[in-house]
Amino acid sequence: MNYFDFPIKEITLADPQYPEILKKITNPPQRLYFRGNLCRKILEKSLAVVGSRRITSYGQKVLDLLIPPLVAEGITIISGFMYGVDSLAHQKCLEFGGKTIAVFGCGLDVVYPPENEKLYNQILKTDGAVISEYSPNTKPHLWTYSQRNRIMAGLSTLGVLVIEAGEESGSLITARFAKRFDKKVFAVPGPITSSVSAGTNWLIQQQQALLVLSADDILGKKGEKSTKETQINLEPEEEKIFQVLEAEPLTVDEIAKSVGLDVAETGKILTLMSLKNIISEISGRYFLVH
Repeated sequence: MNYFDFPIKEITLADPQYPEILKKITNPPQRLYFRGNLCRKILEKSLAVVGSRRITSYGQKVLDLLIPPLVAEGITIISGFMYGVDSLAHQKCLEFGGKTIAVFGCGLDVVYPPENEKLYNQILKTDGAVISEYSPNTKPHLWTYSQRNRIMAGLSTLGVLVIEAGEESGSLITARFAKRFDKKVFAVPGPITSSVSAGTNWLIQQQQALLVLSADDILGKKGEKSTKETQINLEPEEEKIFQVLEAEPLTVDEIAKSVGLDVAETGKILTLMSLKNIISEISGRYFLVH
């Protein structure tokens, strides 16, 4: 089944299916076009994730670290379907069994960027949604992307997370919309030598965004984590695995290689750690439970 097998539906502000949360923003779209699942439940817990189209290996690692625990909490990831952070945020969400919503800056019959056709299909097949305020065959323009940023900010219940953004980044426009709509803005700090982290570092420096070092900073569980960590009694091999997973989610093979154990032994330890609710597993990768 391909994206064009999913009918495009049109709703207006007066339609009961129109997202209530979007009605509350300044200048909400008078009509929305969508494919897929735009039910109320998918928007109950949602986070907009935005960032540079020139994503670096650092940005990729940040997404590897943050997306799994967010998905495990049932949070829908909203992003803009473009190159870089947007596309990878959608992909990571799907990889870990989550639901994602893509907000287009063009019509829904226009796959842009064209390399994302497979991603388009995956979003719909996994009960996510693609939406736009532009009629089906509208071509993308610079101004349409600036406009669609307000929809991403408007649909998010938890706020907007900025990962790698330059000084003139469109992601900063999304952050400004979020502030205007009285929503939280989160930012991941980056290297001071990186031009694609200049915007995120500026947001934090100017106190325009909350500093994010882990998913707990978004989920509001920082206090719970510190309490829990003092209660965990780890065996030496568990401690090694814990430290490895603090960096990123990994498969059992990757963990075994990192800690110098055979796969069978590693699997037994992972099972025990899962029973202790220290780690969790989605789609073959293990990550720390925050």
